[in-house]
Amino acid sequence: MPRRAHDPRVLVDSSTLDDAGVFALGRGTALVQTVDFFTPVVDDPVAFGRIAAANSLSDVYAMGGRPLTALGIVAFPDDRLPMEVLGRILRGGDRAMREAGVAIVGGHSVRDPELKFGYSVTGIVDPRRMLTNAGARPGDRLVLTKPLGTGILSTALKRGLLDRALTAKLVRSMAALNRAASEAAMAMRAHAATDVTGFGFLGHASQVADASGVTFRVRPAADWLLPRVREFARDGVKPGGLGRNREFYSPRIDEGGAAADLLDALYDPQTSGGMLIAVPARRAPALVVALRRARVPAIAVGEVVKRGRPAVEVVAG
Repeated sequence: MPRRAHDPRVLVDSSTLDDAGVFALGRGTALVQTVDFFTPVVDDPVAFGRIAAANSLSDVYAMGGRPLTALGIVAFPDDRLPMEVLGRILRGGDRAMREAGVAIVGGHSVRDPELKFGYSVTGIVDPRRMLTNAGARPGDRLVLTKPLGTGILSTALKRGLLDRALTAKLVRSMAALNRAASEAAMAMRAHAATDVTGFGFLGHASQVADASGVTFRVRPAADWLLPRVREFARDGVKPGGLGRNREFYSPRIDEGGAAADLLDALYDPQTSGGMLIAVPARRAPALVVALRRARVPAIAVGEVVKRGRPAVEVVAG
């Protein structure tokens, strides 16, 4: 993006690779704005709509904001797919937005050979309490709120390799809103947060570490991952974005001799992943309790230390 003169009302822009932009309105209120859309990751149109909506909302939740309105974005091959498919996608998105208490106020559609769907979402946040990539501090604990591996499992689904039970588990994970995770992080006065999406766990973790001037020390374990993720990775079932993530982010990562299939899961591009939260150590146990009471996964993944050479240090078990 071209550089431009700084507007003091812009509190967060692309310079810290945050999840959304933030614009001050005054009197303790700021706008949070984001946009996200992508091609289908599951076969069921309603599920795809729900997942796309949850994914779009996550950027606002990751800033500690409350989403208010959404505009739909549709690219649709009407010469190849019946309009009924689009109607089901929109119904799925509407269900997720209703669950979030968000009003869909319009949108835009174009004809396109490849189906794509998502939303532009606007919310509000208290600028004195918002969560950004730049707030993590040495001594913080790191908590992840959804297991990893959606990219690998979605690839397996496209190849007809997932059974019905695991497909349902994958869809539930991606369709789940990050609202409760965001509310818990705000209640525990977390220092920083991001949602783990297309750049994978290690990509997003390195972005927060770089913006905060710290190093994340993480200790991967089995409960970080959805079922069969490492098995599929060993069999070469991987999305194309995984290799691109590794190529771009690996110079910032100390991989610590971790197994190749585990590293695949850590670089795996996620769709509608959970939040990665940096919280003061004394409040970390209370955050875990609050998340579990809200039926949100609470996975302790490591801690924040003073900046070393890597942005992220992987400690292999």
